[in-house]
Amino acid sequence: MTVIALLSVAPVIEDSMSGEVAKAVDALEEYDVEYETNPMGTVIEADEIGELFAAAQAAHEAVDADRVSTVLKIDDRRTRDVSAEHKIEAVEEELGRPPTNKDPDPGE
Repeated sequence: MTVIALLSVAPVIEDSMSGEVAKAVDALEEYDVEYETNPMGTVIEADEIGELFAAAQAAHEAVDADRVSTVLKIDDRRTRDVSAEHKIEAVEEELGRPPTNKDPDPGE
């Protein structure tokens, strides 16, 4: 079983959050999860829901602030294994193109 989640952990502060967000992302390294950070959060994949919760808790606790906002959105598909990459590929297939309007190689 693969459990996919979108995790967003952020200190409630006025200044840049990147340093504290980096601590949250780094805390995921201690767990048996795959992850990819994007501008709005971090997508996490785990084989077990318990591992996903433990990783999310560690990320939350890694942020050093008086107030921390954490959102965890879970997709627990119990009938078959589906990876985050597969979900993106399925949308790509329906669109007939990558699901972005950005130039894939702006250097060319």
